[in-house]
Amino acid sequence: MHPELVAAIQALQIGDLPKAEAFLRACLATQPANAGAMRLLAHIAATTGFAGDAEQLLRRAIAIEPAFIEAHADLAMLLCRLDRAGEAVALLDRAIADYPGDIWPLSLKAAVLDAERRTEEALEIHEELVRRAGHAAVPWLNYAHVLQTTGRIDDAVAAFRKSLQIDPGSGFAWWGLVNLRTVRLGTNDIALIERALAHTGDIQQRAQLHFALGRAFGDHGRFEESFHHYETGNQERQKLIPYDPGATRDLLRRIEARFDAGFLAERMGHGCDAPDPIFIVGMPRSGSTLIEQILASHPMVEGCGELFELQNLVAQLVGRNAPPSAWPEIVMGMGAGDLEALGQRYLASVRRHRKTERPFFTDKMPSNWRYAGLIRLILPNARIVDVRRHPMACCFSAFSTHFNRETSFPTTLQDLGRYYADCVGMIAHLKTVAPANIHRVRYENVVSDLRGEVERLLDCLGLPFDAACLRFHENPRAVHTASAQQVRLPINSEGLGFWRNYEPWLGTLQVELGPLAEYGA
Repeated sequence: MHPELVAAIQALQIGDLPKAEAFLRACLATQPANAGAMRLLAHIAATTGFAGDAEQLLRRAIAIEPAFIEAHADLAMLLCRLDRAGEAVALLDRAIADYPGDIWPLSLKAAVLDAERRTEEALEIHEELVRRAGHAAVPWLNYAHVLQTTGRIDDAVAAFRKSLQIDPGSGFAWWGLVNLRTVRLGTNDIALIERALAHTGDIQQRAQLHFALGRAFGDHGRFEESFHHYETGNQERQKLIPYDPGATRDLLRRIEARFDAGFLAERMGHGCDAPDPIFIVGMPRSGSTLIEQILASHPMVEGCGELFELQNLVAQLVGRNAPPSAWPEIVMGMGAGDLEALGQRYLASVRRHRKTERPFFTDKMPSNWRYAGLIRLILPNARIVDVRRHPMACCFSAFSTHFNRETSFPTTLQDLGRYYADCVGMIAHLKTVAPANIHRVRYENVVSDLRGEVERLLDCLGLPFDAACLRFHENPRAVHTASAQQVRLPINSEGLGFWRNYEPWLGTLQVELGPLAEYGA
């Protein structure tokens, strides 16, 4: 591999995009037909808002290497982001025709349909894949995930088990199985996972295996062993996806300093006046999926799940050379027309996720609390639902969850406590300087008084009460988060105090939360 390409990959791993770009351009200067370098350069271009450049680079890479699987995957996903999913599917249909004996074009098409939430179409392809490649573990793994999203939990368990029968060391499959939250692993399962840990050096799979053991030992009441596996799993994950608590705190300080009452008052009403979006924000594992499922059961609301559109919009604003936390200063220099255009761009980017004509939709990306002030500026009539759960319960649940590779999230109890405090602080600041259109929901209150909390939520959103919201568990919509199975059950109080089994090892979290640990925020 070209030394500059190696250096670029290393720079990308630590998030240094300018340095990576310099190495890639140096590589292409000496090897202009290096498709791998083109693909990585396209990744940087797409990340920093130069989608046209990214598309050209990926098409060149495919022209040079027609069976370049990763380039096909990146181009298909880029086209989807550009609201050109039809072109992405056509690209992969051509690859299916060109390589009829190969599985990869079919697999990529299934991935595109998964990403586009075209679940029923994707399910058919996954079924074809397990028919054609049933001897391989990965097709069964992917099939299990799509079965989970459709609520076919028994079939998902069977598919995960089939994948593990073929590859008993797969961290992906073990974590997928326990993350259904309906399966209690036996002693033989635990022995297989421990054996896999002893033989794999892959960081991501080691993390997943530790999280799976954490869940398994917790189910068996062996809480100290469970905690230590969660702790080790988080340490492995930190190597793979570093989290910088300083960057989060710096962003909060920037917003508090710049987005004050006067600034927001001057610009309120300058954005796009569409009332369609309902942003559900807060901590992961706070109950946000439940709130979305309740709202998506209302005949006027479409549940769109976790959307990356706002994050992508901010990345495009910042561009290639500024730090991600620079967006508040950029927004401060924008006029009314610019703010309205940003709101329109967000709505246009979401359009590909809309499958119905319902007048409102949810964007349930918990980390969008970081952009709550931006939401108020570019979409002043949008509603924000701030979901809270007992801080100790919420943070421990996040600590015991393995998030995907796209999610940079705290991996220590101390950083989790700080992150929770930052989240609370951001919403508190916004409610002080621009209090309209923000409604807080406490998960525990939903459990104890479902009808009352639903009535208050709908009233805040300006929606009429509908009893279907109380029967949210009957909603057959696909759910793509870790809570997919939980929201298909009637409301219950199971698990509210489960975190207390781990309380002896959560002192660092409690100290970092301080008064917030009493749930007074």
